[in-house]
Amino acid sequence: MTFDEAFDELMRHEGGYVNDPRDPGGETRYGISRRAYPDEDIAGLTLERARALYRRDYWDRCQCGALPAWIAGQVFDAAVNSGPHQAALWLQRAVGAQPDGVIGPRTIGVVRRADPGTAVARFNAHRLAAMTGMKNWQAHGRGWARRIAAKLLEV
Repeated sequence: MTFDEAFDELMRHEGGYVNDPRDPGGETRYGISRRAYPDEDIAGLTLERARALYRRDYWDRCQCGALPAWIAGQVFDAAVNSGPHQAALWLQRAVGAQPDGVIGPRTIGVVRRADPGTAVARFNAHRLAAMTGMKNWQAHGRGWARRIAAKLLEV
């Protein structure tokens, strides 16, 4: 999976401008939140600026371009939704790599040797289990669960 494919897929889940008081991220556009990017003009954010932020801060930071296609989009989506460190931990736990929250050469090597179906299932199990314990699960859990289900159907 390429970044452009992953980004287009992400935009099917992340949308226009939202300012939901139940969302701890606050004001959000294209999934880019005021909390994560306090210096960005969220209301005026362009799709191209969002694309650049997603590439730099999520795709590249999680080494998604070096991961096998079968897991790259999964990790990218989880990083966007829960942060790169957490996505890396879920991936490392899913494939039996040392969980340090950083995707580097060792983790990539373990991922490449992993069984794709088992790894994706375990990755999303870790993701869903963590999300059900979040304080805003009641408000956003249904959408998060649907998002994870959609990711599982891609495999």
